[in-house]
Amino acid sequence: MSEWTARLQEPEDTMALGRRLGALLGAGDLVLLAGPLGAGKTVLVKGIAEGLGVQGRVSSPTFVISRVHQPAPGGRAPLVHVDAYRLGGDALELDDLDLDTDLEDAVVVIEWGEGFAERLADDHLLVRLDRRPDDVREVTLTGLPRVLKALQS
Repeated sequence: MSEWTARLQEPEDTMALGRRLGALLGAGDLVLLAGPLGAGKTVLVKGIAEGLGVQGRVSSPTFVISRVHQPAPGGRAPLVHVDAYRLGGDALELDDLDLDTDLEDAVVVIEWGEGFAERLADDHLLVRLDRRPDDVREVTLTGLPRVLKALQS
């Protein structure tokens, strides 16, 4: 299976998908989020954080570029949440974040990273979120076959 798609009717559906993904992801996994403003990327990351069992409030790191969320006791892995919007596709600025080192020990989720962050890992999960005029989100996931297979079952 090369892709998985769904419709997310409510923000809670996006959170639930994120929690499910967080339960499937582990240290070394790279997730790239694509979609327009307001598509639900940060809501999905909040769900991933819950699924991983990280502590603390998760919000968009737009102005700080990157935030690290440590696992709570019993949590599965740290979460590195990156908002690459302000990097504008600059691979050199991405290199300055040293995310390839973080990938060894954490799940790295990059908003706006499509097109230049793929090179951080041989395999990654690409999550495309689109917002329809009726506010329903359509999500398409590609990559990481073990995750897609688990979502299908």
